[in-house]
Amino acid sequence: MKNDLQIRLFRFSVDVIREVRNLPNSKEYQVISYQLLKSATSVGANYEEAQGAVSKADFSHKVGISLKEIREANYWIRILIEILEQNNNWKDKETESKELMNILGAIHSKTSRK
Repeated sequence: MKNDLQIRLFRFSVDVIREVRNLPNSKEYQVISYQLLKSATSVGANYEEAQGAVSKADFSHKVGISLKEIREANYWIRILIEILEQNNNWKDKETESKELMNILGAIHSKTSRK
């Protein structure tokens, strides 16, 4: 059974994929799209791996990778907000990425101290 965070991370990945499809096809957007797609989909994938962790340290490590990836995704989203004229959907993604960053950060800090 999936937990709420797994569902949100999956939804975030799918939403980013769908939104990237609407970006222009110029060289700079291709680079941003590639980097954003990698990081946005990696967040959930690494969290999924954490669910099958073999130890608390392994779990903490994988959550830490998820945290790094959501931070990167947030970075690329902020760039898009800055350079796009119509960026309302990206502002929603930025809000969600910040919330996910806070959740993953809290989990990582709790599990890495022990």
